[in-house]
Amino acid sequence: MNKEHLLVKQVAALVDGEENLIANLANTAALLYNNLSDVSWSGFYCYHPQNQQLILGPFQGNPACTRIAAGKGVCGQAWQQEKTIVVPDVHQFAGHIACDAATNSEIVIPLKNTQTTWGVLDLDSTSFSRFSSLEQTFLEEIAEIIGSLNKTA
Repeated sequence: MNKEHLLVKQVAALVDGEENLIANLANTAALLYNNLSDVSWSGFYCYHPQNQQLILGPFQGNPACTRIAAGKGVCGQAWQQEKTIVVPDVHQFAGHIACDAATNSEIVIPLKNTQTTWGVLDLDSTSFSRFSSLEQTFLEEIAEIIGSLNKTA
């Protein structure tokens, strides 16, 4: 079993039987941060419709931007477009929000349940072109597991 498949299985096992969304987001952020090489930040932003903003959720890494407007930056665009965005060089991404000046590449995956896209999974790296199509695939599998956990969004 490859490392990527193992991480998907570990996330599924971590959240199995746990109903608290914050606990599940926190454990998933920690698992990814500690098991993926060259990842400088791993975490979640959750959408709050009353503010029309993504608000920082559980994460691992340096302090981050607390609020991101819908459609702004990589996170806001991935949420709004409801699709994964992989950015090999964040300095070339129009409208990138530099929460950490050391970040050079990023991947953001929307979190969806049956009703709505309620947040995003965000991973950053200090390396350029860090996130491969293989990683995109397994991170999307993880996002699918996590997305289905939020029953109230």
